[in-house]
Amino acid sequence: MRFPRRSGILLHPTSLPGRFGIGDMGDAAFRFADFLAWAGQTYWQVLPLSPTGYGDSPYQGLSAFAGNPMLISPEKLMEQGDLLPADLDTLPSFNPASVDFGLVIRFKTNLLDRAFSRFQQSGSSVRKQAFRSFCRDAAHWLDDFALFMALKEAHELRPWPVWEPELARRQPEALALAREHLADKIERAKYQQWQFFQQWLALKRYANEHGLAIIGDLPLYVSEDSADVWANSQLFQFDNNLRLKLVAGVPPDYFSETGQLWGNPIYRWREMARNGYAWWIARFRMAFTQADVVRIDHFRGFYNYWEVPAGEPTAVKGRWVRGPGASLFRAITRALGDVAIIAEDLGDFDPKSRAGVDALQAEFGYPGMKVLQFAFGNGRNDPFLPHTYPRDTVVYTGTHDNDTTVGWYQATSTEKERDYARRYMARSGSDIAWDFIRLAWGSAANTAMAPAQDLLSLGHSARMNTPSTSGAPNWCWRLLPDALNEGVAARLGEMTEIYGRKPPHPPLSPSEGERN
Repeated sequence: MRFPRRSGILLHPTSLPGRFGIGDMGDAAFRFADFLAWAGQTYWQVLPLSPTGYGDSPYQGLSAFAGNPMLISPEKLMEQGDLLPADLDTLPSFNPASVDFGLVIRFKTNLLDRAFSRFQQSGSSVRKQAFRSFCRDAAHWLDDFALFMALKEAHELRPWPVWEPELARRQPEALALAREHLADKIERAKYQQWQFFQQWLALKRYANEHGLAIIGDLPLYVSEDSADVWANSQLFQFDNNLRLKLVAGVPPDYFSETGQLWGNPIYRWREMARNGYAWWIARFRMAFTQADVVRIDHFRGFYNYWEVPAGEPTAVKGRWVRGPGASLFRAITRALGDVAIIAEDLGDFDPKSRAGVDALQAEFGYPGMKVLQFAFGNGRNDPFLPHTYPRDTVVYTGTHDNDTTVGWYQATSTEKERDYARRYMARSGSDIAWDFIRLAWGSAANTAMAPAQDLLSLGHSARMNTPSTSGAPNWCWRLLPDALNEGVAARLGEMTEIYGRKPPHPPLSPSEGERN
């Protein structure tokens, strides 16, 4: 069974504590893995690890393959000799509770530039050979990404469709000239990716050794302003002038009366099928390099998806179109084997679509999701109520797109929902976040998850994201140092054991394993 009875916590690495303005893959990440292991957890779930563009959303990444350089730990760079202690002596006045992305990006970009220069000047031959090996092994995505980032910098971060036509259309002569003129910037981008993957895979290895599996996140769509779309425009719905014809979104739903107009390019699925879904196989291979389990965001789009004519102000005037369905996942299974996937199958469904998505999940054994915050508005037969769950389910108290559970109870729920929740759980609501954790952990669902904010009973101000909005405070929340203490671990561990979610073998203690 790919999903035995287990539990875990959702915390994106940007939310980790630390002195550099944003969470990273340094010591705090290893301590968080220790916390999860001590509390008897099996899963650490993260959001997409992609480098972010405008709006700082991990769901609008600059690449589906690359990692976010802002997650690189400066202290790990210092340990390798690419930074000196003096480089880290003077820091801006960062807010420990929130990420100021503008300030962080300026500061860390400067540090990464210094690290790259020092590596070029004084890196050992062994490390330089390791770098060259990484570049060679990752060339199928890294070469295009590094050139894309160098060109984007040269164009003052403007999106690629407004670059010179010969670059936007990737004419070979123009690309060759750009590679020559931007060689140092291209090499710098590759260095950053080398450091990201060194650090992330070391952290993942440490987590795995301590009994933890990483749950990654794969968005259905990619951003128009990404290396993926620039390098593979023939796989997306553009016209002959490289203008988008159709964009992605969802119709009006729980989150928005006018739907959500995401604006991502729509795939040319027939074109992708003609070459055996090679791009998707490569994308999933990368996802399972970064993670042990992959949650597919907006899984229903593989059965049918909402496309909107480009230029519409909202997502209302769209239509449902059939996706690739089982043919894609058969190709994935042939290439990668029986991989562990969680299908984010939330949203409003007509009966035919619900049946189609259910059949797709059933064919491949992908569990769907339930969110407790959705459970209390429609009476005793609501499919989000725990007594209705099949075992092959992943239940969340809330997700990154929900309010915190305390915020939901205090601000974004109705009195009808609150009343039904109190009566359903036979609780007063005074400890609502832990009431929800207990409800999830005690449910029949094989997998139970909670955001870190709910462990700390944090309110609305700790919400990670509000759909259909952009910019701060979305994606900015950070965990304060030592907030997840031994008391929280003991409470979570006891609940995990009581409800039969603790792994059968205890994880390594810090003294039994060597921290990377």
